Amino acid sequence: MIPPAVTELGRELVALGWVTDLLVAGSLATGDYRPGVSDIDLVALTDRPPHQDVLAELHRRLDAGPARGLALGCVYVETARLADRDAEHPTWTHGQLVQRILSGITRAELVRHGHAIAGRAPRDVLPAMTDDDVRDAARAELTGYWAWAARRPWLFRDPVMADLGLTSMARGRHALATGNLLTKTQAVAAADAPAWLIGQLRARRDGEHVTSPRLRTALIAWRDVRRTVARARRPG
Repeated sequence: MIPPAVTELGRELVALGWVTDLLVAGSLATGDYRPGVSDIDLVALTDRPPHQDVLAELHRRLDAGPARGLALGCVYVETARLADRDAEHPTWTHGQLVQRILSGITRAELVRHGHAIAGRAPRDVLPAMTDDDVRDAARAELTGYWAWAARRPWLFRDPVMADLGLTSMARGRHALATGNLLTKTQAVAAADAPAWLIGQLRARRDGEHVTSPRLRTALIAWRDVRRTVARARRPG
């Protein structure tokens, strides 16, 4: 089910006149969306450079109203720059507008599982993603952002970061091995962690307020990130 705030965003973006498509990625696309737990990951295509002040005002208003508490995010990609995988685009995330690339994993989610709230289907605007393309996208994330995080073990003292590290590593390993994507719920079951921690990860994914030992969990997650990044860097 599409949250009403997403439908409202689609209506308002189309009314601007320069947003041509609003596409759904992430857990909302894969059928793994958990209200109150999952982020909402969207991609909007524009036929001209986005008006960033307009977008920031629109998102602030939605976040204060129908999108409150939903962690609704959206990458705004000018269609003329869609083929440039290194280009950065205005991205609304966690209450602020930043500049980010449209990652290979998000592109794979769109092509393989995504659908349109407004405009064209993702497969009509993005090229197909082969299994090797998915492997390349996973390797880029592991050797990029996650290699950076692996050099900063203190980051994993944040429980959210620790959980994200464990599930992201499971997803990364699966993508490298198979060329396919795991949902976050599937990644919890595949996490390289003790059974007690997997149980707590699963409970949090189900929306339960369960706390894990902070330092012990941080160490488990950081070590997993280091191992998985090192594996991704190996040739072949």
